[in-house]
Amino acid sequence: MIGRNEELKHLQSLYSSGSFEYLVMYGRRRVGKTTILQEFSKGKNAVFYSAQLKNDTLNLEEFSRIVQLHFDKMFISAFQSWSDAFAYISRKAVERTVVIIDEFPFIADSNPSVKSILQHTIDHDWKNNKNLFLILCGSSVSFMETDVMGSKSPLHDRQTSSLEILPFDYFESSLFFPDYTNEEKLLAYGILGGIPRYLEAFDGNFTIEKNISGKIIRNGAYLHEEPANLLKAELRETYIYNSILSALANGKNKVSEIASFIHEDINKVSKYLITLQIMRLIEKKVPCGENPESRKGIYVMTDNFFKFWFRYEFTNSSYYEILGPDSAAKEITDDLPNLMGDAFKKICLEYMIRLAKKGKLPFVPHSTGRWWGNNPVAKSQDDVDILMLSKNRKKGIFVECKFTSKPMPYDEYEDLKTAMSAFEEVKEKYMYFISKSGFSDSVKRCAEQDGAVLLTIDDLFRV
Repeated sequence: MIGRNEELKHLQSLYSSGSFEYLVMYGRRRVGKTTILQEFSKGKNAVFYSAQLKNDTLNLEEFSRIVQLHFDKMFISAFQSWSDAFAYISRKAVERTVVIIDEFPFIADSNPSVKSILQHTIDHDWKNNKNLFLILCGSSVSFMETDVMGSKSPLHDRQTSSLEILPFDYFESSLFFPDYTNEEKLLAYGILGGIPRYLEAFDGNFTIEKNISGKIIRNGAYLHEEPANLLKAELRETYIYNSILSALANGKNKVSEIASFIHEDINKVSKYLITLQIMRLIEKKVPCGENPESRKGIYVMTDNFFKFWFRYEFTNSSYYEILGPDSAAKEITDDLPNLMGDAFKKICLEYMIRLAKKGKLPFVPHSTGRWWGNNPVAKSQDDVDILMLSKNRKKGIFVECKFTSKPMPYDEYEDLKTAMSAFEEVKEKYMYFISKSGFSDSVKRCAEQDGAVLLTIDDLFRV
C-alpha cells in the first residue's frame, strides 16, 4: 500500500484507546477510503459492511448476514430492524470489535430513521461499551458533513473523531511511478492529480503520451468518461455542471466570466459553484493574506484530472474521435507545458508546505497561497506565484515557479523583486525560485548576492 501512514496511525490510536470510539470518515469518490479501511482491518476483529445503492430491506438483510457470519459463523435470518441488528452487536462484542459501515449514505438515504436508531444505540448502550469501535464512512462529503455530523442530525456531536481523506500530493503520487523521471512524475501528477484510483490507471511502463492515448482517449478506457460518470452518479442537471467545469478548465475563474461563458444567470451559477466546492472539485481562492470574503475571489479547479479532461477530452471529443487516440495523445502531449503552468505552482506550494512541516523554512508560515493585486510602488497590477506570511506579517517568503524548456531568465527574477515591493510591512523577505530547466547565469549571480534560493525539480524529490 502506498502512503496513508498518518491516516492508519490515527485509526490505530483510536483502536488502541480502550474506550468506545465512533469515527466519521469521509472523502470524495476514488480517494481510497475503502482501501485504507481494508488495510486497517487486517488482523483485527472487524465487521466490514459496504452498503449498496439498494432498498433498506436488502441492505439490512446483507448487514444481518455479515454480522451473523462474523460472530456465529452462520446466517439464520435477517433481523427485523436495525435496532435488533445493533442490539445483537452489543451482546456479541465481548472483545475489541471494529464495526465498519462503508458508504453509510446509501443506508440513510433509503431509511433516514437509521440515524436516530444509531444515535439511541450510542447514547444508551455503545458509549459505555469499551469493546466497540464504530466507523461510518461515506463518499458524499455534503451528506457526511451535514446529515451525519451537522447540527440538525440526530448523530450530531456523537462522534469521538472525524477524518477527511484527502488526495495525495505530488510527492506521494510520484510513488506510483518509480521508474519515471522526475519530470515525468510531475507530468503524471499534472494530468491525474492525487486520486489513487486515477494514478493506478496509468501504466508506469508506458510513456506519458502512450498512457494518454490508451488510458484516457481510447473508447472503453476507465478514465475515458470517468468525470462524466462521477458527476452523473452524484448530481442532477449535469449539463450545467459540465459547462461550469469546462469554463473553469479554459481559464474562466470569476463568477461573471463563467456565467457569461455558459450563458446562465449569475445567481444560478453561484449556487452550482457551492455544490462543486462541497464535492472538493473546485475551490474559491483569495489573494494570500486577505479576508476569505474578499471581492477579489476567484474559482479554481482542485482536481487535476478533471481540469485535464474538461480542457481536452470534453472540449474535443468529436475531433479526437476522428483524429484517433494516438494522434490526439500526441497533440495533447505537445500542449502539456500550457496545462502544467498552474499545476506546477500547486506542486511547488505542496513542496514548500512539506518544507514547513519539516522545519526547513526560515519561519513557520501562517498564510500561504498565490497573491495578486495592486502594487502601489510599481503603480500596476502584480502577482506572486506563492506567498507565505508569518502570523504577524513581518516575515514573508516569495516564490516564483516556472515549468518551461528554457532556463529562467533574469527578467523573471526582477519581476519577483518588483512584486515584493508591494509588501512594505514585510520587513524580513526571502526569495525562492523553482525552475524545471535551471537558471540563466545572470539569475545565478544575483541570487548569490541576494541570498535567494534556487531550486530545480530534482530538489522537489529530496524533501
